[in-house]
Amino acid sequence: MKSGLIIILTFCALSIFAQGRPGSEKANEVSDKYRISTPVIAIPQMFTKSWDHRKHTQHLELHVKRNLDNQNIIGLKLVTWRLFQPMGILWWDGLLDKLDTESEFYPGHVRASGVGVSYQRMLWKGLFASVEVVPQFQTYLDLDKNKAGDGFQVYNSYHLGYHLAFGKRKRFFIEPQVHCQHWLFDNDAPEGFKALDEKWRDYFLFEPNLYFGIKF
Repeated sequence: MKSGLIIILTFCALSIFAQGRPGSEKANEVSDKYRISTPVIAIPQMFTKSWDHRKHTQHLELHVKRNLDNQNIIGLKLVTWRLFQPMGILWWDGLLDKLDTESEFYPGHVRASGVGVSYQRMLWKGLFASVEVVPQFQTYLDLDKNKAGDGFQVYNSYHLGYHLAFGKRKRFFIEPQVHCQHWLFDNDAPEGFKALDEKWRDYFLFEPNLYFGIKF
């Protein structure tokens, strides 16, 4: 069922890229057709932890989007991050406690990087929903930073948020949001990593986030 869902989502996202909107009415025209944004949530660790700190996610993410009209926005997502424990530990599983005790930490790190597609739909005023589909290549590293294996997954996220523009021409914006994600096709993980991944879920619910961007 999940495999079918990801195929459908991928097809829908790609079909949006393929279709044009030459017949759009003037009322749907936008003055700034492009936008770039990045999540703010990963920035504080850049100033509070060293780059090689055990808990540093080394998270870098960039969104490049195009407004088809005032309601439909398509984009590319470029992302890389480093995991030190499974993503499927939910808030009510004691996520924060496990971060403190380090009881579920991998025997190393997982570096995941990929380029994917996104679709954002404006629902009412600034309220929007979006979906992102990102194939990711993974590299497993032991605690001495030696390569322990390679893997692959498809990482999907579903967002509900609000777009707030500001500045003289409303070119700058923030997008507070909450999202849920799940991932598919995890494979070839080394045993120490695999045992922890199988212990927890292949989804995460209700992650708060804040994006900052500029339109041009």
